[in-house]
Amino acid sequence: MSAKIISGTETAKAIREELRAEVARLKEQHDLVPGLVTVLVGENPASQSYVAAKNKTAHNLGIHSEQVTLSADTSEEDLLALVDKYNNDPAIHGILVQLPLPGHIDEAKVLYAIDPEKDVDGFHPVNVGKMVLGEPCFLPCTPHGVLELLQRSGVETSGAEVVVVGRSNIVGKPVANLMLQKRAGGNATVTLCHTRTRDMDFHTRRADILIVAAGVANMIKADQVKEGVVVIDVGVNRIGKSESGKAILAGDVEFESVKEKAAAITPVPGGVGPMTITMLMKNTVQAARQSAGLE
Repeated sequence: MSAKIISGTETAKAIREELRAEVARLKEQHDLVPGLVTVLVGENPASQSYVAAKNKTAHNLGIHSEQVTLSADTSEEDLLALVDKYNNDPAIHGILVQLPLPGHIDEAKVLYAIDPEKDVDGFHPVNVGKMVLGEPCFLPCTPHGVLELLQRSGVETSGAEVVVVGRSNIVGKPVANLMLQKRAGGNATVTLCHTRTRDMDFHTRRADILIVAAGVANMIKADQVKEGVVVIDVGVNRIGKSESGKAILAGDVEFESVKEKAAAITPVPGGVGPMTITMLMKNTVQAARQSAGLE
């Protein structure tokens, strides 16, 4: 029997409707409009596309959105000055500096310069530390999106064997941490696998919930999972182009074979991807509420 498809597109749509109503309420009742600025340095096509999508989503939700595009030779000093400017702008509640940055700029220095109260990406050490401790904070957008997909799909995580493949600071580590916490959408027993894991198949076949964020197209095959597993595929890999020139995408999981064994699975595209921008918007609304003392 083929798996239930966990649609990130549909889940994101539902959350955005909730956010649209909340943004309207904040404006009507508190004269408060959430504000987001995205900063893009250089002309990376993928980054340009992603930033454009963020701004379009913000505008659709009624969020005030600004985009600053800087040349690739912008100095680190000038970028830090820009971040400081928006740290002190009361109309801006969320600051996002799009990565990657040009090689002459220290990414950590820039990310750490963002006011933690405006760090809607959830990358600042203050927010990472609070997340690890289970304190209220801005959760990193993709891991947060994974949790929302699981919860809104009715997947039971408490007591589940969760296996995460990939140990990045952006997805693997934080999602593993969130899944083991004593919280809704957590309480799982978590195994984190990576490139030095011995006999990875042993671990993936034990998983009740398998979260794959390795960045390797079609890495996980059907013989590496058990019957009834729930699969969250975070990978987005370009594996070619169609005749019309459109990118052909594949996840980290071999979708067609694995869906025949899984109880539920996210597709690529249309799975985790739409959730990431949606969680960014949710964090921006949260930041605005906090700035007004409403959180």
